[in-house]
Amino acid sequence: MQVQIFGTKKNPVARKALRFFAERRIPTHFVDLNERAASPGELKRFAQKFGVQALIDPDSKRMRELGLHAGYHTDDRWLQKLAEEPLLLKMPLVRYENRLTIGDAEAEWKGWLS
Repeated sequence: MQVQIFGTKKNPVARKALRFFAERRIPTHFVDLNERAASPGELKRFAQKFGVQALIDPDSKRMRELGLHAGYHTDDRWLQKLAEEPLLLKMPLVRYENRLTIGDAEAEWKGWLS
């Protein structure tokens, strides 16, 4: 079992996810979005399950900096923008095999372990 976590080292919820799996000795692969963006294919996988709007963090600092909070964009445009600007994502994005979560989903993570 290996879990993939997309987030930043400064994000408290991403750190919580890392700690959750580390305490249970589950190996994780952490993708720091400050160093490397998630691929468009990976983002599409999350978007297919949750919808594009669920991936967007409307309260993020980067959203305000870019002035995107006031405009309307299509889902395809949002996916392109999220691939270019990963700090717009709601974090963490967690993947284990075909199971996906966005944000703090400790109850679901516990279900994966049983």
